[in-house]
Amino acid sequence: MIPLHDDNPTSTPPVLTVSIIAICVLVFLWQASLGARGGQAVVYSLGLIPSVLTGQVELPPELYVLPAWLTLFTSMFMHGGFMHLAGNMLYLWIFGNNIEDALGRARFIIFYLLCGIAAAAGQILQNPASEIPMIGASGAISGVLGAYVLLYPKARVLVLVPLGFYLTTMKLPAAWVLGLWFVMQLVSSVLTDSSGGGVAWFAHIGGFIAGMALIPFMKRKRIRLWNPGHGPTRVFTRGDRW
Repeated sequence: MIPLHDDNPTSTPPVLTVSIIAICVLVFLWQASLGARGGQAVVYSLGLIPSVLTGQVELPPELYVLPAWLTLFTSMFMHGGFMHLAGNMLYLWIFGNNIEDALGRARFIIFYLLCGIAAAAGQILQNPASEIPMIGASGAISGVLGAYVLLYPKARVLVLVPLGFYLTTMKLPAAWVLGLWFVMQLVSSVLTDSSGGGVAWFAHIGGFIAGMALIPFMKRKRIRLWNPGHGPTRVFTRGDRW
């Protein structure tokens, strides 16, 4: 299933969500402009390498650009190919605006970065000696998905569904769409050997769990977690502007 749109309106423009998408696109175009060799070098320089961050390995001087801890952040805005970028930005575009609306802009960027850090931690704990660079916004975006499940599980999401040689669309509850997505991450993490690179499944899992854990404490006061009896409600309180 490929999500296309949700029916969940927002009360404020998604300025930060659009800004993150724009930054990721610009960074990707810059990576592409460097050519194959230059692009690979910048991935090693600005991507997150677990063994470098944990101090087990040092980068060659010609690749050392930033302290290793800063790659926790630079790696979130880089991508390994057009489909990698497009898939991540699609999910952020669909679900990020509602989480930005629920948190407020200042909290949203903090939330986004914390989820990205948690995602990186999940991947590093799985293999701290790895020398394979990790790049992509998917860990932070996974946190957005985890938050969305707790706030808006009954929101309807239009998805594209392949049926053999045919494609069809249907509307499903967000809990089904994102729940299935999370189950796929769990199954893939068990069945895939990550030592050779590829998708950072544990980063997706770590980010998703972090998003679910953080959203109850970081959401605006007027936003309540969904409950089976009443669903999510918005209660405006004085001073709730941050």
